[in-house]
Amino acid sequence: MFKQRTLRQSVETVGIGLHSGRKVHLVLRPAEPDTGILYRRVDIRPAVEIPAHPLNVNDTRMATTVNVGKAAVATIEHLMSAFNGLGIDNVIVEVDSAEIPIMDGSGASFVFLLHQAGIVEQDAPKRFVRVLKPVEVREGDKLARLEPHEGFRLTFTIAFGHPAIDRTEQKADVDFSRVTYEQAVSRARTFGFVQDVEMLRRMGLAQGGSLENAIVMDEFRILNPGGLRENDEFVKHKILDAMGDLYVLGHPLLAHYVAHKSGHGLNNQLLRALLADETAWEWATFDRAEDCPVDFWMQKTDQVRP
Repeated sequence: MFKQRTLRQSVETVGIGLHSGRKVHLVLRPAEPDTGILYRRVDIRPAVEIPAHPLNVNDTRMATTVNVGKAAVATIEHLMSAFNGLGIDNVIVEVDSAEIPIMDGSGASFVFLLHQAGIVEQDAPKRFVRVLKPVEVREGDKLARLEPHEGFRLTFTIAFGHPAIDRTEQKADVDFSRVTYEQAVSRARTFGFVQDVEMLRRMGLAQGGSLENAIVMDEFRILNPGGLRENDEFVKHKILDAMGDLYVLGHPLLAHYVAHKSGHGLNNQLLRALLADETAWEWATFDRAEDCPVDFWMQKTDQVRP
């Protein structure tokens, strides 16, 4: 059967919170089958556990935040994207702050951590959510849609009207039957504008933002000395974010995600709309691994071991 995956061993790191600017200690631990992605605030006594679930997302301003009551963990999207991209079903995320560290602003540091921990298969079938009919949400000229597709594909278009962004690719299409997350998505960094950063800092946010963990632009150009990693880095980061936002569902999708100018809020609305329509989706498992329409993560045999 096509099996669930967790970590071989625990792994930890220390980084800076993008908005708090504070040092954050992060530990990723293996978890039992069907645990899902479980966040644990260990700085609170007793520790509070927050399952990743669309209905636990109640704040999408500048990031995706999950909470149970007053206990919250913010900026989870890049870590969730890496879990999605490497097919991690079950993990306990221990954090001693209200925010996941930003690392380099992409998913690459988290991919490195997950490979350090190792990935193991578990004796339980991986449960997919198969989309059966189109589900769409709109907000002005922004849209996000899930369409039936026996695999996982994401198509995203952006339109920022900024000179530096307009000179790059405005559309990206990632089909995980053809590319890997590490190759196509993981290294795309978050981005922002100097004037927005200054405003956010006055509001007590973006205290940890820098050229080390984001692409920063003024009114005309990119300020990072090294420029972009790829010409499609802006739109690819929106795909990276979407993969993290969608994985709050707790299960991988069999679907084609199509979006124009979407963000964390609209992505969460899309998941809620999907779950609200019981005729729009079904559970899917595969008794034989070779019957799965695509191994999204295309792991080499020496990377995933029972």
